[in-house]
Amino acid sequence: MRVCVFTEPHRGATYEDQLRLARLAEDAGFEGYLRADHYQAMGLESGLPGPTDAWITLAGLARETSRIRLGTLVTSVTFRLPAPLAIAVAQVDQMSGGRVELGMGTGWYQREHVSYGIPFPPTGERFDMLAEQLAVITGLWSTPVGEPFSFKGEHYQLTDAPALPKPVQVPGPPVIVGGRGPKRTPEIAARYADEFNMPFKTVAETKGAFDRVLAVCDQVGRAESGKAPLVLSAGIVVAIGRTDAEAKRRAAPLHAPSALPPEDPVVGSPAQLVERIGEFAAIGVTRVHLRFIEITDVDHLDLVASEVLPQVVAL
Repeated sequence: MRVCVFTEPHRGATYEDQLRLARLAEDAGFEGYLRADHYQAMGLESGLPGPTDAWITLAGLARETSRIRLGTLVTSVTFRLPAPLAIAVAQVDQMSGGRVELGMGTGWYQREHVSYGIPFPPTGERFDMLAEQLAVITGLWSTPVGEPFSFKGEHYQLTDAPALPKPVQVPGPPVIVGGRGPKRTPEIAARYADEFNMPFKTVAETKGAFDRVLAVCDQVGRAESGKAPLVLSAGIVVAIGRTDAEAKRRAAPLHAPSALPPEDPVVGSPAQLVERIGEFAAIGVTRVHLRFIEITDVDHLDLVASEVLPQVVAL
């Protein structure tokens, strides 16, 4: 099992907070450090000292870490145009020596769009945008050097783009698509993604999502097209402690009102988290993203690294 750290800096974190956790995660043996791409807190938190831009942050981490993989879960299609995003991600991939991953989604938190004046089209339109953005981004990365790239879609049009710079990873950084959508999400993941992620739901709900996306992979002939099988991953909210009281203290923020949809956290002992990861492994998960609630709680990360990682890496 490959185990990554996932954080939500929009709840309130500086760049230094993120750098500290990413370096600790790297030293502890976690495979990746991925972060949310949002512009404000979703509950009662003040959000102080304010949000940090995901890709600016990852560019900094790329130069200040050496092994750990870096990426977003997930970047919203509403935040950036696809061609400039392809350039930025390719550059960060170069800066990291080929350690970047791009998670992409439709976006869902309307409040942050209203707050910052970002257009928020209807759901169906955002799914159309997601499919086109992934076609543009992967097309720009995979176009041979010296050849132009053009694209004509409903939302985006490119004419003779130089398709530069190229990322280190060939044909490009791994693309992660995930979510609970029953139709469009599996279709887009089957066509464009390297990894399908089901975030923070029960094992049964996660298996249902996997069944849907794998069925679509068969329908669109993913294997016949030469694409590698999808990596199946799960997100897990964790509040682990050496005692019940410590675990409940870490879980306290989960009880505050929030715009987040219902989740299925693991609150308890390291053994309970090992058991949950084993349940996910049994349904085909080969990578988990553990969401640590408080980014400054480095003891939480140390506990999972020492008591959980050694028991699950062989799963």
